[in-house]
Amino acid sequence: MSSSPVRCMPIGPRSKALFEEAARLLPGGVNSPVRAFKAVGGQPVMIEQAHGCRLDDVDGHSYIDYIGSWGPMIVGHAHPAVVKAIQEAASLGVSYGAPTQWETMLARMVVEAIPSIELVRFVNSGTEATMSAIRLARGVTRRDRIIKFEGCYHGHADSLLVKAGSGAMTFGVPDSLGVPSDLARLTITLPYNDADAVRESFRSVGTEIACVIVEPVVGNMGVVPPKPGFLAALREITAAHGSLLIFDEVMTGFRLGKGGAQALYGIQPDLTCLGKIIGGGLPVGAYGGPKKIMEQVAPLGSVYQAGTLSGNPLAMRAGIETLRLLDEPGFYERLEAKGEQLETGLRELAAKEGVALQCQRVGSMCTAFFAEHPVIDYQTARTADTDRYAAFFWAMLERGVYFPPSQFEAAFLSDAHAAADIETTLLAAQDALATFRHRQH
Repeated sequence: MSSSPVRCMPIGPRSKALFEEAARLLPGGVNSPVRAFKAVGGQPVMIEQAHGCRLDDVDGHSYIDYIGSWGPMIVGHAHPAVVKAIQEAASLGVSYGAPTQWETMLARMVVEAIPSIELVRFVNSGTEATMSAIRLARGVTRRDRIIKFEGCYHGHADSLLVKAGSGAMTFGVPDSLGVPSDLARLTITLPYNDADAVRESFRSVGTEIACVIVEPVVGNMGVVPPKPGFLAALREITAAHGSLLIFDEVMTGFRLGKGGAQALYGIQPDLTCLGKIIGGGLPVGAYGGPKKIMEQVAPLGSVYQAGTLSGNPLAMRAGIETLRLLDEPGFYERLEAKGEQLETGLRELAAKEGVALQCQRVGSMCTAFFAEHPVIDYQTARTADTDRYAAFFWAMLERGVYFPPSQFEAAFLSDAHAAADIETTLLAAQDALATFRHRQH
């Protein structure tokens, strides 16, 4: 690593002007909060196009992309096979509101890949998937309370926008205006990776708990893997109390392997939520599980859920082509090698520069926490130095590398990232981390 990457001004005049216009028409200038760059300061670049592992902004700057539309672009942006499938589907009509063979085809691919799923229902987003799975769990168990974990994000449904109280058994309070307090009280929020807290909750009110919902590998406070035995404990506890275990695999499904995190860790949940990759970059979500549970969903059962655009042909065709590409020999082995290259490189560079950095990775998901100790839950995540991450983010963007604009988001690799792209990324990181040493002196 003897040379430095070319540097550019990350916020060009067109990005600046277009964002100012957007701010007059959209809340905060964006349609999803993290895009506003509030966590790192400044304003976002405006993207013009994307191909492979690169994003190009409206000012002509090109970036190696580690966001990948927050996970779904596992085969890279604008993959020719996926684009062709979308174009063919669009030429026949973009939505019918009626059954198609493509829904069945994608459903078969999901069921064959994930043993815990016998029936699957497609929806339009990860939020819809988790919201519907929780409704189904409540309907099946005839119970109202749920358990979620601090730092796990499951979408913006009311029951899930809840933060913890002062102790493990304190009922939740709303984490957003507009969420009724009475509904929030039905959500118990516990520390991630703390099986004892879960046991205590079930000892107290286990007969009232419909389900436990968890990201088996957390991606929404940065990448935090489960401690050995944590997921197995959740499986044991919920089964013993007649409660359902829901794995939110919206990020991890088909990313950590065809069977998702549940195959990686050998734990079968009662319900699985999917998204991101199964739509090939188009809006999609899904939830599924055994027939005895999923047959409670309308029109077979009394748990109602519907969606005009659910299973729309564009998303189904894009998902089918993406999952076909994942079947290529060596696909996940290549992703693992790239993840290891990035993780090892960042660790070595940080050690060389004397920077406290925890590079936490599972497969092709990783986060560089600027923290003294490994991050195992929300409380330890909060010890990360967000100011230092913001400085690192801007230094990398200036050097043509687009990392997540928040310390507490996952970075994603794709099959389109070549070893040379990761080497360029590490050159940029070497440059960026060296600036911290200069500031210290």
